[in-house]
Amino acid sequence: MSPTEIQLYEFLKKAGEVPTSSIPRRLMGALPRLTRKGFIEVYKRRTVLWSAKKTKFVRVKMLNKTIK
Repeated sequence: MSPTEIQLYEFLKKAGEVPTSSIPRRLMGALPRLTRKGFIEVYKRRTVLWSAKKTKFVRVKMLNKTIK
């Protein structure tokens, strides 16, 4: 992984669920690469219940493996 991808992945791990508008511009270029690799997921969600408008959010995919 490139240094930019590592920085973005660490940023998303610390922040949890983040709107794409809150991601720093210098890290935005790594977003499609991490999505293609399967490390993160992008999805749409309503921010206000009575509004029809949806916002894109990003989060780190959780691994189901248990480390022993």
